[in-house]
Amino acid sequence: MANNIILEKLDGVKQRFVEVGELLTRQEILSDMGRYIALNREYKELQPIIEAYEQYRLALSNLASIREMLVTEKDEEMREMAKSEYEKLNEQIPEMEEEIKILLLPGDPEDGKNAIVEIRAGTGGDEASIFAGDLLRMYSRFFEMNGWKAEIIRFTEGTAGGYKEVVMSVSGERVYGIMKYESGVHRVQRVPQTETQGRVHTSAASVVVLPEAGEFDVEIKNEDIRKDTFCSSGPGGQSVNTTYSAIRLTHVPTGIVVTCQDEKSQIKNYDKALKELRTRLYNLEYQKYLDEISGRRKTMVSTGDRSAKIRTYKYPQGRMTDHRINLTLYNLSSILDGDIGEIIDKLQMAENAERLKENNI
Repeated sequence: MANNIILEKLDGVKQRFVEVGELLTRQEILSDMGRYIALNREYKELQPIIEAYEQYRLALSNLASIREMLVTEKDEEMREMAKSEYEKLNEQIPEMEEEIKILLLPGDPEDGKNAIVEIRAGTGGDEASIFAGDLLRMYSRFFEMNGWKAEIIRFTEGTAGGYKEVVMSVSGERVYGIMKYESGVHRVQRVPQTETQGRVHTSAASVVVLPEAGEFDVEIKNEDIRKDTFCSSGPGGQSVNTTYSAIRLTHVPTGIVVTCQDEKSQIKNYDKALKELRTRLYNLEYQKYLDEISGRRKTMVSTGDRSAKIRTYKYPQGRMTDHRINLTLYNLSSILDGDIGEIIDKLQMAENAERLKENNI
């Protein structure tokens, strides 16, 4: 991509950045919370591009000055210094251009959101529930490494350990944009704890990551919600099975049902359930966007068919294979200990390469 084309695109982004900054100071925007939040989000998303823009313009300006200096400068020592700087900038500018190409790609507007993460045991009986528990531990460690906060909305324990289902909300910086690569079916091949003859079994658990809807992303009418209360079950102290603190919300128009019994307080359970309901309604529309993209993009590494097998964890060989990009790593123990950053980075690189082709950049 020629310098002038990049600068032309960046100039357009700079104009929009200035425009959004000015809009954020207007009284009519400040009084419209939904629009203010949307514009503020856009402003923050444009900031990294503007920073790259300023660095790129400075590098081009310095290169032009040094080129002129090499024509006019007579002092040999100064010329050698200029040549060294010229070579350095000639290496840096193409790297800057590649970074800018990625920044200029149309972003998923949901990437900056928090997320709802679901882990469900699949085929494999008790072993699948145990594996779902292993995935929960892996992600919990990863959340801690990133400084994110996770809250469990609901869970169902497995009969031999682990979980049949876990649903949690995860908040932090760009949670959905990072965690979306985990949606799909995860398989494990190992000797189960319940196996007496040492045979390797294959079990599975599914992971679904949804962008969490904000209060202003979707409107839910009170008359469209049916609220039921019931006694909590499982751990929770003396109040379990004695107080109606658990909440079940049914969205009548769509039939979507969510429950929450994690908190002892009915109010807190209601708030968590409402957050999940809002997210599920929001994702009915968001899925249309994903379907449109999957029709154009071959690898669809971050989204697409959430029932597709994406990854296999093979204990006998101590390896993990991500089938979307044919990536195999032999550090299974550290991966299951939360070290999944390298996998996600490579998935992002693969997706960005495909998006560059898609957008002819």
